Amino acid sequence: MEVISISSHSRNLAFFNWPDASKAALKEGSTIVWPFGACEQHGPHLPLITDTLFAESVLFEVLERLPKDLPIWSLPSQSIGFSPEHLGFPGTLSLPGTLMMEIVGEIGKQLANMGFQRLVLFNAHGGQIGLLQAIARELRIQCPSISVLPCFLWSGVDELRDLIPNKEVEQGLHAALAETSLMLSFDPDLVGDSRPFDGDSKNYGNSNMEVPSGWSLEGAAPCAWLTNELSQSGVIGDSRGANSQLGDSLRRVLVEHWEELFLNLMKSKWPPVDSSKKLNTNNS
Repeated sequence: MEVISISSHSRNLAFFNWPDASKAALKEGSTIVWPFGACEQHGPHLPLITDTLFAESVLFEVLERLPKDLPIWSLPSQSIGFSPEHLGFPGTLSLPGTLMMEIVGEIGKQLANMGFQRLVLFNAHGGQIGLLQAIARELRIQCPSISVLPCFLWSGVDELRDLIPNKEVEQGLHAALAETSLMLSFDPDLVGDSRPFDGDSKNYGNSNMEVPSGWSLEGAAPCAWLTNELSQSGVIGDSRGANSQLGDSLRRVLVEHWEELFLNLMKSKWPPVDSSKKLNTNNS
C-alpha cells in the first residue's frame, strides 16, 4: 500500500496561512502533534527513514479518523533524531542530545507564544524515548502555558502481545518482526528480500556478551548498548516471520490505540496548565 504523506493533509499546520494558524492556536484545547523519527540504519532490508515513516503514517490515519471539528493539527516531522547507538552503520545521521533539546525547546516556546495549549511529541524511535521525556519536562517548566506529552508509538499497546511472540516483544528491538511486517503493510516496495536474525549474544559465541540474569537491553535494568556490539546486520531480533498480514494487524491495532488516546485527550481538559503564565515573545 502506498504511504500517503501527512504533509498533504489539511491538518498539517505548515500548510496554513498565518491568520488561520493564529485562529487555530487560540481555539479551546488547541493541540499540536509533532512526529519524531530518525534517519538511521534498519538492517539490510529496511530504509533509513523507517521510524519517521511509521510516525507519519500512523498519525495520518489517526487524524483522518478524528472528528473534523477537533482542534488538533500536526507539524512536519523531525526526521533526524538522536541515534548514536547506530552510528557504527553507514547512512545513520544523529543529532547531539543537547541540540535536540535546543530544537524542541525553541519550537515548543514558539508554539506556546502563539497560544497552543498542548504539544504531543509523537515518537517512533525507541532510542530517544528518555531524551524526549527529559526535554518535555524542561519545556513544561520553561513554558507553563503549554502542556507537553511525550509518547512512543509502540508503548502501551496491549494488543501487541497477542500478535508478536513474547521474545520479540521484549528483545526484537530493531528492524525485526514487528517493524518489517509493519513496513510490508505500509509500503512493501521499501522492504528488501533479506530477513536477518541477529542481535542475540549467542550468535557471537562469546559468553561475555550474554546479558546477566535480571538485566536487559531495555526494560527495568537496561544498559546503554551500541548496535554494532550486538549485531552484524544492524537487526536486533528476528525478522524471518515478517509478513504483510501481520503488518496489517499491527497497523490496525496501532491506529485504533492512538485514535482512542487522542479522542480521550481532546475530550478532556487534561493535563492542567497555568494559562496566566504566558511567555514574553521577546524571549523566544
